[in-house]
Amino acid sequence: MSADFVIVGAGSGGCAVAWRLAEAGARVTVIEHGGTDAGPFINMPGALSYPMNMARYDWGYASEPEPGLGGRRLATPRGKVIGGSSSINGMVYVRGHARDFDHWAEAGATGWSHADVVPYFRRMEDWHGAEAGTDPAWRGSGGPVKVSRGRRENPLFAAFIEAGREAGYGVTPDYNGARQEGFGAMEATIWQGARWSAASAYLRPALATGRVQLVRALARRVVFDGLRATGVEIERGGTVETIAAAREVILAASSINTPKLLMLSGIGPAAHLAARGVGVLADRPGVGSNLQDHLEVYVQFAARQPITLAKYWNLWGKAWVGAQWMLARRGPGASNQFEACGFIRSAAGVDYPDIQFHFLPIAVRYDGKAAADGHGFQVHVGPMRSKSRGTVRLRDADPASPPEIRFNYMSHPDDAAEFRRAIRLTREIFAQPAMAPHVAREIQPGPAVGSDAEIDAFVRDHAESAYHPCGTARMGRADDPGAVVDPEGRVIGVGGLRVADTSVFPRITNGNLNAPAMMTGEKIADHILGRAPLAALNLEPWVHPNWRQAQR
Repeated sequence: MSADFVIVGAGSGGCAVAWRLAEAGARVTVIEHGGTDAGPFINMPGALSYPMNMARYDWGYASEPEPGLGGRRLATPRGKVIGGSSSINGMVYVRGHARDFDHWAEAGATGWSHADVVPYFRRMEDWHGAEAGTDPAWRGSGGPVKVSRGRRENPLFAAFIEAGREAGYGVTPDYNGARQEGFGAMEATIWQGARWSAASAYLRPALATGRVQLVRALARRVVFDGLRATGVEIERGGTVETIAAAREVILAASSINTPKLLMLSGIGPAAHLAARGVGVLADRPGVGSNLQDHLEVYVQFAARQPITLAKYWNLWGKAWVGAQWMLARRGPGASNQFEACGFIRSAAGVDYPDIQFHFLPIAVRYDGKAAADGHGFQVHVGPMRSKSRGTVRLRDADPASPPEIRFNYMSHPDDAAEFRRAIRLTREIFAQPAMAPHVAREIQPGPAVGSDAEIDAFVRDHAESAYHPCGTARMGRADDPGAVVDPEGRVIGVGGLRVADTSVFPRITNGNLNAPAMMTGEKIADHILGRAPLAALNLEPWVHPNWRQAQR
């Protein structure tokens, strides 16, 4: 079996690459270990807590014990299904702040500044979020990725946005446009009441061309002829075989599985590979390093009025929601319920937002556990740019073994102070007049948690991953010993091999990562095809005019 290009991973980046290569007439094979994305658990937005907790759809990874979190092992969901993590995520759509990408360029990812990447965001979008004050010059239409806004019918959404305004942060008409800072409507990859994953946007149209074939198998390693990648060794049905790539191999297996596959193929830190019994092809110490994530806590409140989603949090309520969605794609099941959000700066002297809020009109965890008794609501909050860095390493040389994942959460001295500010600012927002008719009391952290030490202990015991791992094959200059790929996604030190997923991020972006992951696939596809990059678009983002002296 052979193709012009072999892609490992049918997730956000891999699906985007597959479609653009097929569009250009290339023959493409996509390798995906997971199965079908059909069924209500994935496609009903309101069921989002189910697929990321099902072995059928998730690799089931967890971190090693995290010293900064009291030795807890945190779940690290990654999609093992058509569409990858875009089929099990919360569907929130955030491009990231303009300065995120300018930092990438400054760090050696030449050609990845905001002016360079915004044309790719525009190309991929089919935006359905225009409201008063939004600027369509920033957004795209007619692209493969459907982006929409929820109906915001629950009065709690408007109250949360108004509380942000009352606290002095202002309202943004479009956080994916000129102004991220402020409070406003949240956007999602939901279309006509159903999840719009990377498989919906890219892979199904690619398969329809007849030039793309999907192979369901476990990728074991990249095969080389000398220093040039020539294919991928796979295992399916108990048989090991090789799929040949006439032109290139593209890894898009996630920021966890991509570095694992590179290391199994002999590309990585030489001493580590030797210790695991893997022959060294290219000594790249950056492979599996620079691991980053967003850590968050849930600040929960008991509600004064019975207007939250708690009324559906029972067998009959869930059955009614499911039936309404199955019959008409309407009702609470047609939304991920993340319909309002906020981005703020934690202190004067911070030039762009470093705290994100996801508001949810129920008090419950991502995994569907620990729901508050009675009606309640919560906000997910955490710092966006932690300086802590972790690693992904091989457990052994067996391709079926899970990797060793160490995020080193809360290991940087600034982390604790940033979380303290985030929690205290959150409490101030919920103390505004707009929330007075709704807040009965704080459930967690709770009124007994006030001092620095008490907040630190709460974070240690209750912080959870926002499921945004990235950075483990970072992009940079070819002469940078810590870089793994160059600015065109080519793995440094070998030929015929690229990476096109969140592994290449030099630094984590503000917000959820699905949108920049798809953008990365879009842009690297142009590099693979040898096309001139889309013309840079110099749009000026809004920055607080007095950010050096004012926190809001």
